[in-house]
Amino acid sequence: MSRFAAPIAEQIWDMKYRFKDADGTARDATVEDTWLRIARDLARVEKSPEDWEKRFYAALEDFKYLPAGRIIAGAGTARRVTLFNCFVMGTVPDSMAGIFDMLKEAALTMQQGGGIGYDFSTIRPKGADVKGVSADASGPLSFMDVWDAMCRTIMSAGSRRGAMMATMRCDHPDVEDFIAAKSDPARLRMFNMSVLVTDAFMEAVKADGPWELTFGDKVYRTLQARDLWNRIMRATYDYAEPGVIFIDRINAANNLSYCETIAATNPCGEQPLPPYGACLLGSINLARLVSDPFGDDAGLDLDALSDLVATAVRMMDNVVDASKFPLEAQAREAQAKRRIGLGVTGLADALLMTGLRYGSDEAAAQTETWMKQIARAAYLASVELAREKGPFPLFDAEAYLASGTMQSMDEDVRDAIREHGIRNALLTSVAPTGTISLYAGNVSSGIEPVFAYAYTRKVLQKDGSRTEEEVVDYAVQMWRELKGDAPLPDYFVNAQTLAPLDHVKMQAAAQKWVDSSISKTINCPEDISFDAFKDVYMAAWDQGCKGCTTYRPNEVTGSVLSVSDTKSEEKPVLVAEGGEVVYMSEPLDRPSELEGNTYKVKWPDSEHALYITINDIVLNGHRRPFEVFINSKNMEHFAWTVALTRMISAVFRRGGDVSFVVEELKAVFDPRGGAWMKGKYIPSILAAIGGVIEQHMIATGFIAGEGLGLKTDPQARVVGLDAPRGPACPSCGQYDMRMVEGCMTCASCGHSKCG
Repeated sequence: MSRFAAPIAEQIWDMKYRFKDADGTARDATVEDTWLRIARDLARVEKSPEDWEKRFYAALEDFKYLPAGRIIAGAGTARRVTLFNCFVMGTVPDSMAGIFDMLKEAALTMQQGGGIGYDFSTIRPKGADVKGVSADASGPLSFMDVWDAMCRTIMSAGSRRGAMMATMRCDHPDVEDFIAAKSDPARLRMFNMSVLVTDAFMEAVKADGPWELTFGDKVYRTLQARDLWNRIMRATYDYAEPGVIFIDRINAANNLSYCETIAATNPCGEQPLPPYGACLLGSINLARLVSDPFGDDAGLDLDALSDLVATAVRMMDNVVDASKFPLEAQAREAQAKRRIGLGVTGLADALLMTGLRYGSDEAAAQTETWMKQIARAAYLASVELAREKGPFPLFDAEAYLASGTMQSMDEDVRDAIREHGIRNALLTSVAPTGTISLYAGNVSSGIEPVFAYAYTRKVLQKDGSRTEEEVVDYAVQMWRELKGDAPLPDYFVNAQTLAPLDHVKMQAAAQKWVDSSISKTINCPEDISFDAFKDVYMAAWDQGCKGCTTYRPNEVTGSVLSVSDTKSEEKPVLVAEGGEVVYMSEPLDRPSELEGNTYKVKWPDSEHALYITINDIVLNGHRRPFEVFINSKNMEHFAWTVALTRMISAVFRRGGDVSFVVEELKAVFDPRGGAWMKGKYIPSILAAIGGVIEQHMIATGFIAGEGLGLKTDPQARVVGLDAPRGPACPSCGQYDMRMVEGCMTCASCGHSKCG
């Protein structure tokens, strides 16, 4: 009998975590083989590996403890991959040589499967003097473009593309450009972005006081703090980025504040880390630990929880010794502090099984109680490891116990640490668990509410056909099994109906007993007012959160598709997730005459220029691109320019919003190197062509400005959508990408930008 609670769970395991040879031959015949592979690999550093192998296997069995995806996929495979999910890289020097040394380190880290975080506040602002070369600095955002291009070319180990986090301090002179960067949908697509907000800034915002933008000892500009705060809020209201990280609060609470300063996080924000710090993640599946679910005696088995936490801490500590690292500096940092990030998943399901409404005061109090139980068990387990194997090398008892987090810890735990030390400097974190939650039977993700009780998923079969299957939330499926067709109780809520401030309440309740941070998305309705939206962030600050990430569906960010019964046999159709129908219009007829323009592109180091002719058609008073011709005397370009001419022209003649062509072309990166053109880095000749097409579209009024795309189109023929269509999944093509825990995740195949 299969251990998998749902077909999607087995499919995720087979696609992402099952050990296979390069030719696709499975080495893990069953999921039990996967558990055994992990348990054996992590037990090999023990003095009695056979005994610990059995205990580790028992923790993994039935998805009770879920190591992070890198561990599930890589442990015991003998492949040269890191078992750590993400890293914060070294401090970026304010020099050209140092910057590109950092780029090399980033590429090596991503090549092994690690996501990375960087603080770009250390690079001098745009326009600052560069001594010795009689030039002005291009600023941190120009170098972020280079990082973004590099990331697109690196396929991480397994099937995950690298994810990146960029941070910038709220007092950096270029912070306004940083805030606005994602207004261009083609720019910095591989980055999550967050502003490092200080306590002083928040005090100035509340007092409506002035705020200085500085670098070094120079004040570049003074503005009102509230105006800058409103810029941050408006950008994330419109584009879902940047997020906000309360950096002073993070450093004040850090157990290691006596020996490190944090200025960046991993890509989803749950692990604030010092230079070369690494995040080692795993989650306790609370949904599997509820006894008598939906019954009169429903509750979490606290003894089983504590035992499971202790085993998980030992497993994670062993990963520090078992894992490979892309860089020696990362290995040294991990060994010196042995930080781990044990979190939870299935919280919302566990609350439902015990009769509590996610977001209620009672659910927040229960969450705080459970998280404290986990924290106590984790710290005491780490003390026992210190007695057996020694504390982490940089342990200083008095300095450690004086940190912000440890001051609120129970006295018996503090006494144990004072007497015996502690093996792991930090122990708790709530990571994104979108994919491993599907693998565990579609339990609710992390500390998020249930996203949807059930949805229909299209599955691609080997013969190319697609079949439909229902994907049901774990708690809902259990309700059906126990209660039959009885309606769901009123306390069942999901992310679509939950008030934003209830999200904040739950995040704040969990944060009290999490020594690192939490990856969480606060879902906001599309029609939330700007003032109410700002209140969400201020509530996060007031209630003690370490950061805040929101998602408001709109025309830019995309939204979940609604189901439509519209059907037609008259035109070819594209059926998207959930039965939605999008009509593909017939090609537009070509008039005998068209108006157009020809542009010359001279690519550096190329002998011949490209000539790009763009002809337009006028429909209902609107001018729109109809065809493209790309010509060059360089015969090496002949085949691809003809192919590009035909493909782009075919797309244009279909009508609708064709501005995506620009986005796709501008994102093409040439591994041989790009070029600087008119003061801007262009990653490839194809990106240069995309830029020409974009400027033509702007000049003719087809799009409003660079990177903005077409917002309304009288010729678009889209039926059956009550909201704008979200982005297609780059893995399976389904329109079911959802913002979960700060990361776009596909509910159909489990693909996640952040792994």
